[in-house]
Amino acid sequence: MRASQFFIATLKEAPSDAEIVSHKLMLRAGLIRRLAGGIYTWMPMGLRVLRKVENIVREEMDRAGAIELLMPAVQPFELWEESGRGPKYGPELLRFKDRHQRDFVIGPTHEEVITDVVRRDVKSYRQLPRHFYQIQTKFRDEIRPRFGVMRGREFLMKDGYSFHTSYADLEREYRNMYDTYSRIFTRLGLKFRAVAADTGAIGGTGSHEFHVLADSGEDAIAFCPASDYAANVELAEAVTPVKVMRSGIPGDGAGGTATMEKKATPGKTRCEDVAAFLGLPLTQTVKAIAVMAEKESGSEFVLLLLRGDHDLNEIKAQKVVGEFRFARDEEIVEALRCKAGYIGAVGFKGRVVADRSVAVMSDMVCGANEEGFHLTGVNFGRDLPQPATVADIRNVVEGDPSPDGNGTLELCRGIEVGHIFQLRTKYAEALKCTFLDEQGKDQVMEMGCYGIGVSRIVGAAIEQGHDERGIIFPAGIAPFAVAIVPMNYAKSEAVRAAAGALHAELLAAGIDAILDDRDERPGSMFADWELIGIPHRVVVGERGLKEGKLEYKGRSDAEATMVAIGEMAAFLKQKLCDA
Repeated sequence: MRASQFFIATLKEAPSDAEIVSHKLMLRAGLIRRLAGGIYTWMPMGLRVLRKVENIVREEMDRAGAIELLMPAVQPFELWEESGRGPKYGPELLRFKDRHQRDFVIGPTHEEVITDVVRRDVKSYRQLPRHFYQIQTKFRDEIRPRFGVMRGREFLMKDGYSFHTSYADLEREYRNMYDTYSRIFTRLGLKFRAVAADTGAIGGTGSHEFHVLADSGEDAIAFCPASDYAANVELAEAVTPVKVMRSGIPGDGAGGTATMEKKATPGKTRCEDVAAFLGLPLTQTVKAIAVMAEKESGSEFVLLLLRGDHDLNEIKAQKVVGEFRFARDEEIVEALRCKAGYIGAVGFKGRVVADRSVAVMSDMVCGANEEGFHLTGVNFGRDLPQPATVADIRNVVEGDPSPDGNGTLELCRGIEVGHIFQLRTKYAEALKCTFLDEQGKDQVMEMGCYGIGVSRIVGAAIEQGHDERGIIFPAGIAPFAVAIVPMNYAKSEAVRAAAGALHAELLAAGIDAILDDRDERPGSMFADWELIGIPHRVVVGERGLKEGKLEYKGRSDAEATMVAIGEMAAFLKQKLCDA
C-alpha cells in the first residue's frame, strides 16, 4: 500500500468532547469519526485494525471447533417476550414497529435468536454438542454513551452460543472457551487477566470476564500475585476472619471488655469523622446502612452492618437480602426515630445483616439512634443480639487474605473485553429448546454463551499502549506493521528506487507495509506514523544509501538502528516474530 493511494486523516487536536485517551487518539489518528452520540464511522485506517482483531478472533474460534453463522440484527420482539427478557431488559433495548405495526428490536445480543434456530433444526442427542458464533454489529441504547468506542451504542461483537446434552459437556466447552479466549488475547498482544465474575442480567451460573489491564479501566479487579486467583471486585470473596472460626459464633473470642457509653458527637455523621473526634481507630467503628428489601408482601426495613473502613458490595448484599433499595430519610426516621448518620443496631428489633468482619468485632463504636450521639464499647451478646445473618457483603481491599489461601489480594483496574457464561437451561427452558435423548425422551438443552467486544478491544489496546506522541499498537493489530518513510522522495531517483524495492520485498515476504510517498515534510510524516501507532519505521535517505544502510526505529525505541539494505527484510521479519 502507498500512502498517496490510501486515506490518512490525522488531526493536530482532538475534539473537545473526547474524554479518555483512546477516544482522543482514535479521533486524532483518523481511526474513527463521530456520526451521532455513541455511533462512529470506522475510517480506512481504523477499519484495518478492526479487521485484524476480527481475523484473530475468527481463526481461534474456528480452531476451537465453533461454527460461524450470521444472524439478523433485527429481531421480532415476540422472541424476547417468550424468553421473559423483554420487560426486564430496559430502555437499552431499542424497539420499533414495522409498517404492519409488528414489534421488532435491534439486537443487543442474540440468545433468543440462536435458541430459536437450534430448537427448529436440532432434534436428537446425535446432533449435539454444537457451538455457533457470529461477528456482528450490535446496538444498545446507552443512556449516556461516552468514551468513544469503549461505551458506544453501536459496536462490533463476537457472540457465540453452545448447546449440550449435559452440564458436564457444557463445562468441557466452557474450559475450551476459557483456553480459546486466553489464546485470543495473547495473540492480540494485550496484557490481560481472566477473573471470576457475576453473571448479571445474562443469567446462568459460572462466569469469567477477560480484562485488559489499564489504569483507566472502569472495573476493579482483585488478584493474588502468589496464585492464579483473580475476580471482579463485585464477586471477590472477603474471607471470614480467623476469630469467627473459633466457634462460628459472632463475636466469640473477640475479647470485648469495655462498658457501653453514649458519647456526644455533634455534627459527626461519617465514620471517619466520628473516629477522629473520639480519638479511636476507624477499624473500631461500624456503619449501619438502612435498606428496604423488596418482598411479595411489601418492603422490609433491614440494617446492613459494615466496618467503618469498608464499602458495601451491593451485588453481594442483594444475594443475601434479595432485591433492595436504600431507605429514604422518612423511612429511617419511622423505623429508628433518628436521622441517617447516627443510626445503629442497638435496640433495633428488625432484621440485621452483619458483614463477616463486623461479626468478630468487639468494643465497637456505632450510632446511638439519637441525633448527635454515638455509642462506644458496644458488644454482641451483651448490648445487642447476635445478628440474624452473618455474610460477606463488602468489597475486598488490598491486603485481604486471598480466598484460595495463597497470600494476600492486590487491586488493579481493567477494561472488560470478553465474557463467558454457563447459561445452563435459562433460555432453553423458556423457549422450549429440547432434544430426544438415547431413550427417546425429551430433555432440555444446556447452554453456554461467549462474548468478545471486537470494537472495544481497539480502544482497550490504546488505553494500555500509548505515550505523549500517540498510539502504541501491538504488532498483530496495528493498521500496518511497517511504515517506509523516504526522505526527499519526489526529487531523489535513488531514494524512490530503494524505497519501492524495499516495499515490494516486504509485501512479497508477507509483511504488511505502507510506503509514505506523500509530498510532506519528514517531521510531519514521522508524527503521523507515531500518532497512528505503526510499530516499525524504516527511513530511506540518500546519506544512508551511500553507506548501504537504512535507518530502523521501533515505535517505543529511544534510538534508531542502522541496518544493511539487503538485511532489512529479514531484520523486520525477526522483529515481528519476536513481538
